[in-house]
Amino acid sequence: MLPHSLSALLRSDLPRDQWELIVVDDASTDDTAVVAAQYADTVVRLPVRPSGPAFARNRGFEAGRGEIVVFIDADVCVHTCTLRRMLEMMDADPDVGALFGSYDSSPSDPSVVSEFRNLLHHYVHHRDAGDAETFWAGCGAVRAEVFRHVGMFDEWHYSRPQIEDIELGRRLRQHGHRIVLEPEIQGTHLKKWTLKDLMLTDFKHRGVPWTQLLLHEGPAGSARGVLNLRRSEKVCTALAGAGWLVLAAALFTGNPMLLSGLLMVGLVITLLNRDFYRFIARERGIRTAIAMQPLHLLYYAINVVSATMGWLLYTLLGEPQAPVTVVAGVGMDLKTWPPTPSRPRSGVWGRTAAASEPNARPAPVRLSEPVTASQRT
Repeated sequence: MLPHSLSALLRSDLPRDQWELIVVDDASTDDTAVVAAQYADTVVRLPVRPSGPAFARNRGFEAGRGEIVVFIDADVCVHTCTLRRMLEMMDADPDVGALFGSYDSSPSDPSVVSEFRNLLHHYVHHRDAGDAETFWAGCGAVRAEVFRHVGMFDEWHYSRPQIEDIELGRRLRQHGHRIVLEPEIQGTHLKKWTLKDLMLTDFKHRGVPWTQLLLHEGPAGSARGVLNLRRSEKVCTALAGAGWLVLAAALFTGNPMLLSGLLMVGLVITLLNRDFYRFIARERGIRTAIAMQPLHLLYYAINVVSATMGWLLYTLLGEPQAPVTVVAGVGMDLKTWPPTPSRPRSGVWGRTAAASEPNARPAPVRLSEPVTASQRT
């Protein structure tokens, strides 16, 4: 995917001397660095073992020199105007601390699962355009001083792809920075989704940690809408929970008549999401809209399971904890590299980012000469 995503960036209509391209190779075992060097101004190679996108993005930011940092996932091909529109929006409104866009409606993989996942993302981002309470790093931009001020991505608690960008958005808003969702800023998603990927991502990598984040926020987070959930979404999730109870009752009593309740739940959820199905029908036809309905119901069913598991883990274990080595270092008031992100509460989650020793910084491996012109992005 990398040649496609990097080629798309180089086709951007923002003049090339106004931005630098930095690729972070998170301990890959293939030729990622060699491929990236053909396109990038700087390639940052992280050794030993993968540390996750939060860690990788932070290291890429530290290697950059721009006033604005743009995060693009390796499986996203930005549109020609994406970088330019990001810069224009931030220039036009200095009050905007961060912004993000959307997947377009033409994912590269034509399978029903991939189309469902990407079109749902596209639909939700277009529906919720404007000021946001969260952030998306697949195609998003942050002012460098703002990103540094809030402590960058939380690499300690999110060592694999999860909700590190959502959590960043939470801290951006806590510090009073404005985030804007502009869905006309778009990229094409290259990922091929399988049913297993969808279920695992929604449960383990998003639903559970998202619930833990909401519980950590408490009433204040709910009041700010940290999850950006509309009332209809909450109702659909509650209905899916009722569906699980009906299924359990049918299995426990052996009464198949109870299963008719599942049909009623599915019908109500479908009616509440009729605008989404109309959108799918316009984009892909009625057959595809019908084929996506079971996936949508599964999506809500997984939401219930992941919310329950997230609540259980939070109740039994408390807040997610940083690795033992990090906890020990913070407790001894040691200077660490990379810096520990700032937290609003006491304990490990409330420490201010520690300063780093200059000689402790891992130097990026530059595989091509950096641009010499003054960069802004």
